[in-house]
Formats: sequence, C-alpha cells, structure tokens
Amino acid sequence: MYRTISLTLFIFTVFCLSGRQAGEGIPDRMALIPGDTFIMGSNVNPHSISYPAHPVTIDSFYMDRFEVTNKEYLKFCTETGHRLPEFWGLEVYKSGPEFPDYPVTGVSQADAEAYAEWTGKRLPTEAEWEYAARGGLEDTEFPYGQEADRSKARYNNPAAEKGPVRTGSFEPNGFGLYDMSGNVWEWVSDWFDGGYFSNSPVLNPKGPTFGDFKVFKGGGWHSGSSCTTVYRRNALPKYWVDIAGGFRCARDLR
Repeated sequence: MYRTISLTLFIFTVFCLSGRQAGEGIPDRMALIPGDTFIMGSNVNPHSISYPAHPVTIDSFYMDRFEVTNKEYLKFCTETGHRLPEFWGLEVYKSGPEFPDYPVTGVSQADAEAYAEWTGKRLPTEAEWEYAARGGLEDTEFPYGQEADRSKARYNNPAAEKGPVRTGSFEPNGFGLYDMSGNVWEWVSDWFDGGYFSNSPVLNPKGPTFGDFKVFKGGGWHSGSSCTTVYRRNALPKYWVDIAGGFRCARDLR
C-alpha cells in the first residue's frame, strides 16, 4: 500500500496556491510543485542505473502541466528561425501544424533548452522531474499507482497505432501534471552518470557537471511499461532526436 502526500505538505500547497493566485499568480499552463523531501530512485534492482533509492529535498518550483506542443514549438521556430523538429510533417508521428495539441517530438536536448530559454523558463532537473512525476505519492512505480495501466497512460502501442496522443488525454497526477508516464520521453537538464545516485547531494541535486549523454525521463508511446515508471532513467546524446522524444519546462519561484 502506498502512502500519500503528508498533511503538512498539503497545507503548505493550499497556502501557496491561494497566495500565488492572489498575488503574482501561477504562470499560465503551469503548476506549483511544493518543495519537500522524497525518496528518489529504486532498490528493486541493485544492478540498475536507478539504484539506490535515496532521500532528496527539492525546493518549490513551477512546472508545465502539459508537454510542449507542436503549436507552441512552431511559434518558437517561426519567431526565432530555429530549425523545425526532425520528423516535422510526418502524420504517423503526429508531428506538424495539423496536430497542434499533440506533444512535439524529434527535438534534441539542445533544442529543448533553447525553447525553454526563449520562454523565460528552463528544463527541470532529473530530481525535480521525478519528484513532480510522483505527484505526492510514495512507494509507487507510476504517477497513478503501483501497476501499469493503459487507461491512464500511452505506452507499448502496436505498430498500427504509432505516435503520441493529445496532451492531457489522461487524468493528471496529484500535482495536476499530465502525461508524466508515457506519451513522449522528456528531456531534463542533467548530464548522465550511471553511478550518480550513489553519491548524489541531498539538497536540489543538479546532476554531474559534465558528461557524454543527457537524461531522458518518463517513457514514450512506443515504450514498454517498465520504461514508464517514475524512477526509470534513460540517456542519449545532447543533440540526438527521437520519434518519441519531447519535453516540458520548469521555472523557479520569484
């Protein structure tokens, strides 16, 4: 049986939400993620790069409720002259202006960083992403519970059903975030190190200072269920593009 978000954190969340809405307001299409300490990673497999589970403390921050869409990314490319995504115009991957509310794919980590900077945001750290994906739940495999469920996430689809679904097609997690499991893999800001969890800082870890690969989280529409767990780690080169690779942004509290 998994535990839910603590009463103290709940009260803090309500206080912050009411205060922000009365003052500066929560940024459009973003959610306030209230800081707390959680257990990151997993002890299920001692040989996994997600091992060991370890405590991490995260400060409050904002995070996009939805994955960045084709419509949003096209505006960025049009206004800045940035190149279009790799698979732009391919209906099979729901990529292009004909699919405005679908998540953008075929973008590299460098592309995602450029978009985030253009919007005045940033990419989340891996720790922020995992904490946000859990949605206040502890000891669970997925943002929605302990067992994989195709009625709650887009994953492991047959070849005849290629591509993601519209953002927000499934219920949000406890923090109001959509598609934190499946649909598209999401780039984060961290460089990858398979042994990083063994010596990660407790407070707001940001990953190694350098590396050969960037971390990819959440699994995609073509992934098996094990790839869509909240703690699963994947990594690809900074300039790599994938048919199921997208992202969402984060922002510091002012």
